[in-house]
Amino acid sequence: MGFIRRQWTPKDAENWTKEDTITVIISPLIYVALMIGVVLSLLLIPAGFVILAAGILLLLFMIYVINPKLSAVSEEYERKQKNYLEDLDKKIKWEDRDE
Repeated sequence: MGFIRRQWTPKDAENWTKEDTITVIISPLIYVALMIGVVLSLLLIPAGFVILAAGILLLLFMIYVINPKLSAVSEEYERKQKNYLEDLDKKIKWEDRDE
């Protein structure tokens, strides 16, 4: 088993885990690195390109960490929404027949 969990059930994904903590810690770092990296890159300062690349790499790592968890939650919400819309459609059709 690796350091980063890749398989999630919707119920497990609702709980706060180390993956969430990692994301919370590196997300402001990504924001700052991208902001400073873009500015310095526009000024053609070589360090800006390095900082920008580091920000992009951190962003890709964050996506790798949190995407499986978000996908599990999203699939569960989509399933609930589909069931809700089907129930709503049945109720609306039943009301239309009376009129």
